[in-house]
Amino acid sequence: MAKLQGSIPFLMFNVVILGSGCAGNTAAIYTARANLKPLVVCGHEPGGQLSLTTVVENFPGFPEGIDGPELVDRMKRQAEHFGAEYRAGTVEQADLSKRPFRLKLEGEWIETRTLIIATGASARWLGLENEAKLIGKGVSSCATCDGFFFRDKRIMVVGGGDSAMEEAIFLTRFGRDVTIVHRRDQFRASKIMLDRARANPKISFLTNTVVADVYDTSQGFVTGVKLKNVVTGEVWDREVDGLFIAIGHIPNTKPFVGQLELDSEGYIVSKGGARTSVEGVFHAGDVQDRIYRQAITAAGAGCMAAIEAERFLEAEGH
Repeated sequence: MAKLQGSIPFLMFNVVILGSGCAGNTAAIYTARANLKPLVVCGHEPGGQLSLTTVVENFPGFPEGIDGPELVDRMKRQAEHFGAEYRAGTVEQADLSKRPFRLKLEGEWIETRTLIIATGASARWLGLENEAKLIGKGVSSCATCDGFFFRDKRIMVVGGGDSAMEEAIFLTRFGRDVTIVHRRDQFRASKIMLDRARANPKISFLTNTVVADVYDTSQGFVTGVKLKNVVTGEVWDREVDGLFIAIGHIPNTKPFVGQLELDSEGYIVSKGGARTSVEGVFHAGDVQDRIYRQAITAAGAGCMAAIEAERFLEAEGH
């Protein structure tokens, strides 16, 4: 429904959910079933991280696994079945200083009695000038999206966690060979993922090594990298056709800086359950969770946020 403030009409919602991954979709299912008619703002990465994943093997109920995009699409359709509304776009500005909260979506201001932030976290880059110029031209953060383009090519993956191992293993389906580059000699990856990578004959490792530059902007696509051993200081060039960055993520909380309590890296600080430092604003998924980062924990967090929002509105008589 519309609310008139002065001469400016605002759309008013009981619940607005920011993000359409596992956390956002689950929150949408629960709030829609509670007849709260939620609005889901899909964000700049609709479907979240699962939309960039192939087979999901550890989500309960799918013994043979399920493709990530299919899983999030099923969740979305389930939420829509109960009355959730989905809208493309992102939040440009937010005013959480008073209720109802105000959000600017693609130039339009709306108001909401409660807010669930499930905006997730975006890929972290190396920060090299040439890396930025070659994104989409051989530099990528998504093996699922771009692996197909590197059939029989030489591929390099930067990172030392589970994501790096998973990306590297997936890329062996396409590449001639895959090299994992890590700045340390110890890995953050779980033993099972590290063992899988080490057992793959197409994968090799370069430890205590960083990528210092990416070639070749003059040709408009990746032809190689400059590597540096952080222990010996040795520098050398290596020919590669694709460079995949898998070194972590940055929480998507920019519109809320100075309005919500965030930690030093920008993750939302939880005040218990799904609560944030602002009453009526709730968190769900990777925007707050830096430890587990799983589809099932994100879904559980979406359920928690929805229940908290529903109880909050009930207490106010809505």
